This record gives sequence, C-alpha cells and structure tokens, in this order.
Amino acid sequence: MKRPDYLNSENNEPVARSIPVDQYQAGTGNNTVAPDAQKVLRNTYALLAMTLVFSAAMAGVSMAVNAPSFGLLTFFIAIGLMFAIHKTANSVAGIVLTFVFTGFMGFTLGPMLNMVAGMQSGGATIGLALGGTGVTFLVMSAFGLSTKRDLSGWGKTLFAGFIVAIIGGFVGYLFNIPALSLAISAIVIPLSAALISYETNSIVRGGQTNYVLATVSLYVAIYNLFANLLVLLGVFGSDD
Repeated sequence: MKRPDYLNSENNEPVARSIPVDQYQAGTGNNTVAPDAQKVLRNTYALLAMTLVFSAAMAGVSMAVNAPSFGLLTFFIAIGLMFAIHKTANSVAGIVLTFVFTGFMGFTLGPMLNMVAGMQSGGATIGLALGGTGVTFLVMSAFGLSTKRDLSGWGKTLFAGFIVAIIGGFVGYLFNIPALSLAISAIVIPLSAALISYETNSIVRGGQTNYVLATVSLYVAIYNLFANLLVLLGVFGSDD
C-alpha cells in the first residue's frame, strides 16, 4: 500500500524537506511551484481540513454540555501545546498533538458560541462570523499563493503585532476594560488575515517545509479570525 506523501517511507514520520528557492518562480506565466512545496501545501490543507472538522465537533460538544469558560487558562494550555508540537513536529506525535491542540481550542469556543447563540439573531451572527472567516481565508490564501512578492518580510511585523495584542489582551482581561478588549479584537483580525498570506507564501517559496507547523499556524490564524469577528459582531449586533 502506498504511504501518504506526508509520511517518511522508512519510519512513518512527517518529512521536512529543504526546497531550493530557485524552484519557485513567482510571477512567471505558469506560476511554477516546486513539487516538494506542492506536497507540503497539499498535506497542510489536508491536515488543516481534518483539524477544523475535529475542532468544530469539539465546539459542538462544549456547547451541548454547557462547558464553562477556561479564562486565562486557555492561553497557557494553548502555549504549552504549541511548544510541544514544535518539539515533535517531525514525528507522528506532532500530528497527534495537533489534534489535541485544535480539539482543545474548539472546545474553548463553546461558551462564547452559547453566549452569542442566546442573543437575538445569534445564529445569524455566528453564520456571519463563519462566512467572514471563510471568505478571508480564501482571499488571503489566494494572495499568498499568487503574489510575485516575497512576504517573508512580514514576519517581524506580525510577531510584534501579536505580542502587543497578547499584552493588551491580558491588560484588558485583568483590569476588566471592555473597550481595550474590543480594540485588541479589531487589531487581531487584520493580523490573522495577514498571517494566512504570510504562511501560505512561505510554503510555496520553500521557507516553511513542515506541514504540521504550517497547519498549526494557519489554524491559529483561522481561530483568531473567527473568535474576534464573533466578539465584534456579537457586541455591535446586540441590543444592549
């Protein structure tokens, strides 16, 4: 039986290959992407699709059992799991931990979804957040795939932006400043959209050669897009 592309034929481990930059010809007539980059991209999207479905299922379970909010504990558990995934990204354990991470993050969405669903037109608000997330992902992915530009220069700006957002989020949560929390949500949305283009462009140019890490990065971007759109739409769409 033929093994999946993303598993090493010797030990069933995810393969991280170096892709020569000159194999990617951005902006040419046929927009050539190196075969190895195509494999990374294909495996990333396959794993991302599976983890999104699993995450959505866990969100449904969380809603059904009326799970409480994890608060700041969500952040620390997520960071711990992401660190573990980074350390095991070249093994099957990395795939398992990716499902643990995305399942956990999906479960933490349950309380927020229940809160929004309980509002007037809550279902429409959730649908709008999902639709906005989906459209943004498609548009920014297409940009990352087709642009002639090398987006690697965005890395430092994105990193700095997310650090500022994390610090601001902590301050808003600890001191109960709703306006600051809303401002942080408004900042995180474009940062997450840019992260999708950045990560996708990095894959096709050979900068990102590990599909596990690429999947986690894209999942985090999608999660933050949806969660923060839900916050803003829920606030501005409420009657209070």
